[in-house]
Amino acid sequence: MRPRLLVLSGPLKDSTIPLSEEEITIGREASNGIAITDPSVSRKHCLLSWQRGKFRVRDLDSRNGTLVNGAGVEEQWLKHGDEIAAGDSSFLFLEEEDVAPDPSRVEFDDAQGTVETTIIHPRDVVYLQPDRLLRELPATSKVARNLNALLKISRIVHAIRDLDELQGQLLELIFEVVPAGRGAILLADKEGHQFNSTFVRMRQAGQTQLVKVSRTVARQVLEQGIAILGSDVASNYDLREVESLAASQVRSLLCVPLTVFQRVIGCIYLDSNSLETRLREEHLQLVTAIAGITAVALENARRLQWLEQENERLTVEISQERSLVGEGARMKEVYQFLKRASPTDSTVLIEGESGTGKELAARALHRNSPRANKPFLAINCAAIPETLLESDLFGHERGAFTGAGSLKKGRLEVADGGVVFLDEVGELAPALQVKLLRVLQEREFERVGGIQTIKVDIRLIAATNCNLEQAVRDGRFRQDLYYRLAVLKVTMPALRDRREDIAMLVRHFVQKHAKHCKVKPRPISREALSRMENYDWPGNVRELENAIEHALVLGSSDMILPEDLPESLLERTPLPEMTEAKYHAAVKELKKQLILDAVEQTQGSYTEAARLLGVHPNYLHRLIRNLELKEALKDALQELSQRGLSGISGGNA
Repeated sequence: MRPRLLVLSGPLKDSTIPLSEEEITIGREASNGIAITDPSVSRKHCLLSWQRGKFRVRDLDSRNGTLVNGAGVEEQWLKHGDEIAAGDSSFLFLEEEDVAPDPSRVEFDDAQGTVETTIIHPRDVVYLQPDRLLRELPATSKVARNLNALLKISRIVHAIRDLDELQGQLLELIFEVVPAGRGAILLADKEGHQFNSTFVRMRQAGQTQLVKVSRTVARQVLEQGIAILGSDVASNYDLREVESLAASQVRSLLCVPLTVFQRVIGCIYLDSNSLETRLREEHLQLVTAIAGITAVALENARRLQWLEQENERLTVEISQERSLVGEGARMKEVYQFLKRASPTDSTVLIEGESGTGKELAARALHRNSPRANKPFLAINCAAIPETLLESDLFGHERGAFTGAGSLKKGRLEVADGGVVFLDEVGELAPALQVKLLRVLQEREFERVGGIQTIKVDIRLIAATNCNLEQAVRDGRFRQDLYYRLAVLKVTMPALRDRREDIAMLVRHFVQKHAKHCKVKPRPISREALSRMENYDWPGNVRELENAIEHALVLGSSDMILPEDLPESLLERTPLPEMTEAKYHAAVKELKKQLILDAVEQTQGSYTEAARLLGVHPNYLHRLIRNLELKEALKDALQELSQRGLSGISGGNA
């Protein structure tokens, strides 16, 4: 086991920190084992310790808390792949064994010239010509031995998926039939210009020598797709002057191409320092044949390795993007709830306004639960028509209705063993409420048009932005279903109720969207941040995220300035300590005067005033709220009334 922390974000990003059985602290002070120059990190933030063969993280009463997989923790055991967050820094905890790096390595030599060589084309290799091979078979026992070796290699290498294991096995098998002392497999990049992967093996176990590969020979093989044999290195003037080759006493070498679909993906290199057993043309023929039958296996193993690494990277990236952000008191309450609710299978109801992060909370529950490796299916009950939602949830049998040409499994069935997240559950039709109640009570249902009862093992998490208790009182939502959904209940706070988190959210979204929009991350000015903190955010975190993306794409300076923000943020009156730009102040005053004049002209009718201004009434109401015009309009309308000019009706102001 080689436990370590991979730094995903923060001042130490992209570094790897090894862990030992000694305690190590993370914090802002230089005395910490992991010191982070980040004001959002406490002086002594958290402690990593080794106990009973496992690592444990403990929060040291930090100001902003310690998160594990997006949920706040006081103390928690760590497992491979857990993400730890302290302030703006996040770490990936890794403890599984990596393939031990081979102490041997390859160094290319740029010396010009080649040894006395024999060059053959793969089509001339005897082992790749069955008819010719059969004619020669009775004449030599070496052919039979080599055929047996080729068969053994073919059977073994195509059963191995791991790239390092495959390369190691391949070189070991080559050493059984070729008298080479050292071998290397060199794989090229996509363009075929450079070797970006090298693997080395020695015939004698335990050797850690440097393998000196002539770059001239390797590049000739890579570019021309030919196999090269240097049978006597010492007789070549250019190569005998190379100190490393002389020190290694290399007597002969060969290099053959690895070709897949007419493209050379790399080469196999072998050399020997023995005077008695030099590498000869028969060895060149055999190794070229070996390369021909193993190249595809090597390429497939390399692609699989890349896919696994890319999958791990994307998983971490998605996890970061889908993590809750915030360190205020309201969010700490949410983290505590998630910490306690995650290990259970209890049904959870998440309440909150649109854009507060209800789905992020649901994913955090799933990610930290025993079902983390099972499916997570999100369904928006308001986005799918009622006629389609039933089939989407429960599935249907063939012929159940017009267009049902084949059996279809519903999402509840597909999610068996995992989590189903029902967003906007308050929009469910009464008939579907009855069927969902049965699922919650019995964990069973029938497909549309079916009679077979299907049992499922799922955890259900629901979310709503409406008041379900009021919906129950109004008869729009079943009371028994509400109580089944609200076994555990949490409310996601609106952004206006946790303004202390806005600065952290801004930094998070700047980093996220700078990468997505391919722009340089920019700091936010004090004035722009003040505007954000003084805004009510009716769209909550989602609106804030859109505002940051807007500013990054359209802004032209080195900082995010107030004028880079959406217009709705600039309509609010700034805090007293902030000096407003003359331009913005003048635009705001003009808007106020236009609205006052229009309302007075229409004698208090907001609908007529909106028509006169050429805007939607809802937009006019938003302007009045943001510009804080309610009192000014009230005074103006009272003055009109006193002069006997008001024609205000009940539907007006």
